[in-house]
Amino acid sequence: MSAARVLVVDDDPAVREMLREYLGAHGYAVDAVGDGAALRAALERGVPDLVLLDVALPGEDGLSLARFLRDRYDVGIVMVTAADDVVDRVVGLEMGADDYIAKPFDPRELRARLKSVLRRVRDRGARGAPTSTEGAGKRLAIGRCTLDLAARQLLDAEGRDVPVTAMEFDLLRAFAEHPNQVLSRDRLLTLTRNREWEPFDRSIDIRIARVRRKIEDDPDRPQAIRTVRGAGYMYVPPRAEQPAGGGL
Repeated sequence: MSAARVLVVDDDPAVREMLREYLGAHGYAVDAVGDGAALRAALERGVPDLVLLDVALPGEDGLSLARFLRDRYDVGIVMVTAADDVVDRVVGLEMGADDYIAKPFDPRELRARLKSVLRRVRDRGARGAPTSTEGAGKRLAIGRCTLDLAARQLLDAEGRDVPVTAMEFDLLRAFAEHPNQVLSRDRLLTLTRNREWEPFDRSIDIRIARVRRKIEDDPDRPQAIRTVRGAGYMYVPPRAEQPAGGGL
């Protein structure tokens, strides 16, 4: 397997050099730039597997760049935020970031988070071209949309692609494959293979809010992915798809 390509976007030259050396020593192919204009120029030279994106950039900030990336490229995005800035973390996830880490960070924790996001991104690519018949052509209805498991795509009622991150797809698949079951946050982390997260990490709630906006007719009154107070979440398929005796 070729080395994962990581693009670091940070306006601090010392941070760029440290990450270039550290990640490079652990087998990553690293490029590093200082602002949005340099990021766009780097993308023209080649699209990386993952972008490590600082929020506090001069000019166009990291949150705007995260939206730009998610709208145009199938890359992993890890946001770097200030330690006490919860708002930036929430907004970053809402923009489509796969994960975040707060400054100052331990490089070992950063590397663990990069590995997790890269694993999900590569898994999505591998499943898009299955080598066996397992899962080939299998589609699951969820809300007003359909999950194509082989292609790892979310499709709307007209069959058009609805952009989702790797983590969002894994969440939707977990719900679709466990209908009418209450899934705790801990269980969802297990099903999506994100055990390095804490079960009480509220970022999973943010991602569920994001997918609700994509699959629900009225995200403010969700009918497909319902909150079970004090327990977790439950996917309720349309009545026509309910098994005999199923439902609430």
